Amino acid sequence: MTADRIDNEAVRQLALILTETGLTEIEVEGKEGRIRVARAAPQVVQATVAAPAPAAAPAPEAPPAPPDDAHHPGAVLSPMVGIAYLSPEPSAPTFVTVGQTVAAGQTLLLIEAMKTFNQIKAPKAGTVSRILVPSGTPVEYGQPLMIIE
Repeated sequence: MTADRIDNEAVRQLALILTETGLTEIEVEGKEGRIRVARAAPQVVQATVAAPAPAAAPAPEAPPAPPDDAHHPGAVLSPMVGIAYLSPEPSAPTFVTVGQTVAAGQTLLLIEAMKTFNQIKAPKAGTVSRILVPSGTPVEYGQPLMIIE
């Protein structure tokens, strides 16, 4: 698509989809050409403001940090950006459930990317201990989807 034929409204709509879904990149292709819209991933900045505690009060214990699921040895990571579906269709049962034993290569879920449904298969045999994404939610590349132990 040349610069003089850019569909500004299509670009605005794609940018709106990025904002609504939290995705960082989207690309569509049609008869007229291809449009790719990307934005920088949001940077997380944490700031805490602590009020001075009374001298007699002990400091509260900090809660333990949540585990980093992406580095878990049994993490199944998303190989692409798309929408995750836990069942083959809305009224069908899910591919797997927590506590279920799975075989290597068994389908765990689907990720829809550009109107194509991609099967995400178990990288190893084990038991599904956690499902980290609800069905129908956007996922990013490298995002942990499930934990198989």
